[in-house]
Amino acid sequence: MSNKEYIWDVKSDSKSFEKESFIKFKMPSEDNTQKNSKVVTYKPPVQDEDERGGWGNKLDFLFSCISLSVGLGNVWRFPYLCYKNGGGAFIVTYTIAMVVCGIPMFFQEVAIGQYLGSGGMTFVGQLCPILKGVGYAAMTIVFLLDIYYCIIISWTIFYLMSTFSYLPTLPWSGCDNWWNTENCFSSVENTSLVNSTKRTTSVEEYFERRVLGISSGIEEIGGMQWGLFVCLVFGWMIIYLIIRKGLHQSGKVIWFTALFPYVVLLILLGRAVTLTGATDGLLYFITPRWEELLTPGPWMDGATQIFFAYSIGCGALPALGSYNKFHHNCYKDSLITCVVNTLTSLLAGVVTFSILGYIAAEQNADVAEVVKSGPGLVFLTYPEVVLKLPGAPFWAATFFIMLVLLGIDSEFCLVEAFITGLVDNWSEELRPHRGKFTVAVCSVMFLLGIPMVTHVIFVGQCIQYENLKYAEYKYPDWAEIIGFGLSVSSMIWVPLYAVYFAFTGPGTVLE
Repeated sequence: MSNKEYIWDVKSDSKSFEKESFIKFKMPSEDNTQKNSKVVTYKPPVQDEDERGGWGNKLDFLFSCISLSVGLGNVWRFPYLCYKNGGGAFIVTYTIAMVVCGIPMFFQEVAIGQYLGSGGMTFVGQLCPILKGVGYAAMTIVFLLDIYYCIIISWTIFYLMSTFSYLPTLPWSGCDNWWNTENCFSSVENTSLVNSTKRTTSVEEYFERRVLGISSGIEEIGGMQWGLFVCLVFGWMIIYLIIRKGLHQSGKVIWFTALFPYVVLLILLGRAVTLTGATDGLLYFITPRWEELLTPGPWMDGATQIFFAYSIGCGALPALGSYNKFHHNCYKDSLITCVVNTLTSLLAGVVTFSILGYIAAEQNADVAEVVKSGPGLVFLTYPEVVLKLPGAPFWAATFFIMLVLLGIDSEFCLVEAFITGLVDNWSEELRPHRGKFTVAVCSVMFLLGIPMVTHVIFVGQCIQYENLKYAEYKYPDWAEIIGFGLSVSSMIWVPLYAVYFAFTGPGTVLE
């Protein structure tokens, strides 16, 4: 309880609040008159709000919401979806989805978490006990998400460290490295095998052969990618250090991780819009293709991008809201966060398509031919373009620092959502040992991520699911079964718990 006095009048069913840490019950007398009623004082044990903790500053919550919702998807997913679904026409469907679904559901999750003081695993069960399985489903999703998201962060850290270790050049600039093949082509050195019918760029070979070390198939794990392993360790150490005392006590760290990416993004914007061909790229980005609105694609992608970008349904928002004071104005914070998220996506789109326009001009090609989605945009397109900018290592380092921070701030919010959800559900057992439990969770997620830094490109494929193929390689049936199993592993909790509750709860099944 907070330090308040709860005076409950049993007769009038009214409650008033004062500033003491005890409860007074006003009990009616035997003759049921107010005159002879008596007050019974009860001092409750210290619990929930004092033990659970709360945000030290109102802005901490706002910046934590921004950290969670603004992430890698704003950089590599939104720009591609915007081009794919009609340019400016997609912005219309995206805006409608934001107003109708995004902002109301974002506010709803935060408000319910704040009202109940509980995380994503328990709040649905408190509202509707038979649907507590939704909480288990959310925690399963966020658990799997935490594992693979840090793998993407490790890729980004690898690129950042390589940028500094290969100064004054960049490791993906040439074809004379041990990981290159004889079919390698460098746009900087302009060297290739003239008679080769199949060429791969130095940027592609660096990503696939040096960073990922892709094996011949998922059934062949191959050796450990020790560079990625070290980056994975480093990533999890950063995440643990931020949340070890609870995200609500991370203070100014959240401010830095939320704000600094915008400094980098604005620097990149200033350079991108001055590149040759930037205007053509921007026209591709914003020119509406209104006929696309007659197809379901832009509407579905607009809605899914809203849910993905706002982190709706994964239990993170109720967890962040649960650390607010009861009367905190979370509506204002929710509205600010949603608007900032959308503006960030538009800003990233301007930067991205300015750069794509530049690449198209360099290659004398159409912008549509150089657009890539998913990891391809971040780890192939951007590294390619920085090679042609004066001071390439500086721009590469700037870009990957931004990506690391965008990834880290979303990841530690998601890990905190998982920990908060479990601690709230088993508060008596876990809350006294929260520090040790945090170490255990981070360790388990790290260990489960190790197979993903071997020579298996499985995680990269899962990011953009398309018939389980990578390049020309088609995954076997058993790999597809694993994928479906991962999907079912979260959804199955909802019906299972409903059946369990129906048969074990009080009353008959029909009741």
